Amino acid sequence: MSDRAKTVTAAVIIIGDEILSGRTKDQNLGFLAEALNEVGVQLRECRMIADVEAEIVAAVNDLRGRFDYVFTTGGIGPTHDDITADSIGAAFGLKVDHNPEAVAVLEAHYAHTGAELNQARMRMARTPVGAALVENPVSKAPGFRVENVYVMAGIPAVCQAMFHSLKHELVGGDPVHSISIAVHLAEGTLANGLGALQEKYPDVSMGSYPFYRDGRFGASIVARSQTPDRLMAAANEIRQLMRDLNGEPIEEND
Repeated sequence: MSDRAKTVTAAVIIIGDEILSGRTKDQNLGFLAEALNEVGVQLRECRMIADVEAEIVAAVNDLRGRFDYVFTTGGIGPTHDDITADSIGAAFGLKVDHNPEAVAVLEAHYAHTGAELNQARMRMARTPVGAALVENPVSKAPGFRVENVYVMAGIPAVCQAMFHSLKHELVGGDPVHSISIAVHLAEGTLANGLGALQEKYPDVSMGSYPFYRDGRFGASIVARSQTPDRLMAAANEIRQLMRDLNGEPIEEND
């Protein structure tokens, strides 16, 4: 049996003019990156795009062929500018219509709340024909999945709830483990030694992140790998590199 780590990848498409204008601050990307890694899926790319069907279609069709999973957030509400469902339908060449299962969910929800299930709210029951629904425990209007593309709401609480509803469907690989070590040394001081260690450990990603704390410059070195033994070995050499340069390693929670 091969001991090579299994890698499963994903991309996220964040849809919405309000994100690009700065009016709304995205809170979904960080959540998805961490939640995906917990189930063994590595987030490899993110795109933020406008409410423009052609751009959504192009992004979906590019990413769904290059990654194991694609997740979209935003644009599945009741208003005219919520065009994600139609765009996903166009990307797959599928007709978009009221999903009977989604209609039943909304009818039950609005009967319970006493609010009117009007034409605008019925838009939230539209999916590409044949799509599987993604449960929404918060506000009930469901997301959906077509092949490897999951379509979720943009509201952070709803997006998170939808992800927790669907994550059991994801088939992940080996999770990525990380170790973060800080030191009060300049990046330029660390650069040569760190570069040599990266060549020695090609299966361990090493990132350098400068900081300025309490009047002192320094850098945090974050090492990431799917292979715990290799990660630990690389981290030990990073610590020794810091000591050899007269720096004291500072363990950080990562």
